[in-house]
Amino acid sequence: MAELLLEAWLARNKQRITETLFELLRIPSISADADHEPDVRRSAEAFADLLRDAGMEHVRLIGPAQGLGLPAVYGDWLHAGEDLPTVLIYGHHDVQPVDPLAEWGSPPFEPVIVDGECRARGAIDDKGQVLYQIEAARGLLAERGGLPVNVKFLIEGEEEIGSVNFERLLLDWEQYLATDVVVVSDTGMISPEVPSSTVSMRGMIGFDVDLRTASIDLHSGMWGGTVPNAARLAAEMVAELHDADHRVTLPGFYDRVVEITAEEKASLAAQPYDEETFRAQAGGVAFLEGETGFTPLERTGVRPTAEVVGLRGGYTGPGIKTIVPATAGFKVAFRLVPDQRPEEIDATFRTWVHNRVPEGVEAVVTGEHGVSPAVTPIDHPAMVKLAETIEAVWGKRPLWTREGGSGPEEALGRILISPVLFLGVGLPDDRIHAPNERMVMDQFWKGLLAAAELQVRLGELRFPKRDDELPWMKRLREAGL
Repeated sequence: MAELLLEAWLARNKQRITETLFELLRIPSISADADHEPDVRRSAEAFADLLRDAGMEHVRLIGPAQGLGLPAVYGDWLHAGEDLPTVLIYGHHDVQPVDPLAEWGSPPFEPVIVDGECRARGAIDDKGQVLYQIEAARGLLAERGGLPVNVKFLIEGEEEIGSVNFERLLLDWEQYLATDVVVVSDTGMISPEVPSSTVSMRGMIGFDVDLRTASIDLHSGMWGGTVPNAARLAAEMVAELHDADHRVTLPGFYDRVVEITAEEKASLAAQPYDEETFRAQAGGVAFLEGETGFTPLERTGVRPTAEVVGLRGGYTGPGIKTIVPATAGFKVAFRLVPDQRPEEIDATFRTWVHNRVPEGVEAVVTGEHGVSPAVTPIDHPAMVKLAETIEAVWGKRPLWTREGGSGPEEALGRILISPVLFLGVGLPDDRIHAPNERMVMDQFWKGLLAAAELQVRLGELRFPKRDDELPWMKRLREAGL
């Protein structure tokens, strides 16, 4: 295999880069804890300094114009030329809490290398992956005197708390963030031997349903068997959410679902899968269930779902309290796939609840913020370059996967009107959000080489002006991206 562009440069800089990684990981930038707000800001400043040192310009801490939230970091290098693509590289510098602390083999903010793994909170999610993108830009500037594309960095500070202000930030800074392609390094692949890339993330919308049948709980001996029971009603509604084939019963729920292409289906079928391992990773469940006619991998990536995430009602303390509960409720979260729309699911679910509530029973439905699904067509020219890059570095063409979760990538694609590419090197057992989080350093070094190779390959593309809409751009527009 031919030598990759930055291999020699990397060999000379590994020690320095490892020390830089450790410095970033020592900052406890836990965005969910208000006591760590100064640390999140210190982390932002550290990444800003790193961008400047790597050769980026216009580096600054940014946020919504209203001054909301924790800081993101921006920096750019825009000297490749107007005819060459602009690439926005996204990541985040905030991290998850470390609980339970007792389960860590070493202090979470004192990084160590053990068996070729860097262990620390934020190692893989996402400081390590942001660092290899920055170092790839540094290396290209050092080796070539310039970058093959115009580059912008956007490193968020609130991803681990749901990117609560991120969409506002994108809108307020849209003219500065304009790009042809977004590259995200905050995901993973199946394994080092089976490289892969995400092409889609599911959307989401959630609801909290409160039911009231009477003004007070009633004595079950005096009133039981003759008055409505709020707990029973909530249980019945939860049971009616799916049919016998585990399909969601909301009318029209599947009408907008776009079936995956034959190539994606073949890629999904080629992914390694062992049910026993799958069940073990799912907490040792005894069996699997789900929508009839679809495999577990399809159910967790390419099919929409509805999960009851909470059910409440009546007395749950020690012993028994003989009442007919007057109040009960449940919470449900829907994961959505292209081309489902959260606002349509919102209206349909509210009608579904209303149709199941007897007259005289009060029902209050509170909706949570919705996120639309995101997808980049695998025949997009930039996706072709991504596949070439991964094959050059890992030695195999990647399989295409769909992420079951949801994130800020949907907003990036929609607001910036750009395809989103996922160049992530995380592995399934990297213990993301858990004690002993790790970055496999061999994956880290390959990620750095791949980040540089991708810039070179994207530099071979010529993107049309927004007015000159190509077929793949039309698909993105029609998908709401």
